[in-house]
Amino acid sequence: MPNLKDIRNRITSVGSTMQITSAMKLVSAAKLKRATDSIVQLRPYADKLRELLQNVSSTLEAEVGGALTEEREVNKVLLVVINSNRGLCGGYNSSIIKKVNALLANELVGKHVEILAIGKKANDTFSKTQTIYKNASSIWDNLNFADVAEIADDLVEKFTAGDFDQIRIIYNQFQNAAVQIVQDEQFLPVVLEKTEEEANNSAELDYIFNPSKEEILRDLIPQTLKTQLFKAVLDANASEHGARMTAMHKATDNASELQKGLKIQYNKARQAAITNEILEIVGGAEALNA
Repeated sequence: MPNLKDIRNRITSVGSTMQITSAMKLVSAAKLKRATDSIVQLRPYADKLRELLQNVSSTLEAEVGGALTEEREVNKVLLVVINSNRGLCGGYNSSIIKKVNALLANELVGKHVEILAIGKKANDTFSKTQTIYKNASSIWDNLNFADVAEIADDLVEKFTAGDFDQIRIIYNQFQNAAVQIVQDEQFLPVVLEKTEEEANNSAELDYIFNPSKEEILRDLIPQTLKTQLFKAVLDANASEHGARMTAMHKATDNASELQKGLKIQYNKARQAAITNEILEIVGGAEALNA
């Protein structure tokens, strides 16, 4: 059995860890509130923008999206992998890494794949095995639409130039603090056709277009792409804080249970030590009386 000093040291160490995890939980909870407010406010706008894009494009017979809607044979693929700069957030980062590895091992076998990493964890993991097109981890230092829009513009330029045949976004979609769903979205080329669900849910709308539909669509597609990428980044941001808050809550609970167990062990060891001292005193007294 460990001595009393070792047990006291472990109790102190676990207590310090519990204070840290509890503080991290509170910090993540505060950041989660701001992150969820941002994504909740953006989602209706992003959905409406996509609906408008589909409604306008569905009334056009000619292909007006240009290079951004051009379907090509997929040989060169860029994966925009969005995760965190830091750890201690449960399975948040590992779920994204597993998804990308699954794509590389199955669907994208034999294709030239490059990674745009938005997050140091993705960059550190895939730089060992894949070509890193760009490390945009600095986005998390000051998250804003302008910086994300610059990345979207760069992706549009590279796709238009033919450097990539397909660009996909891999990220965690925020559901709640305990649930994040890994998403694999096609960024480019833009798919203008409505899905069956969208076709069933959409009503016949009579728009008045000024300027023409073609001009509106040419401006609408780039704006939709920027919004799509920004929404994915905000989803990932909220997911990270939710995952970290949940992980730190569990870590705090586990530390509390461990500390209780150590205190019980300490009390048993202390009681055993006291009993041994009493037995030694009694034994010594009896030896003197003999």
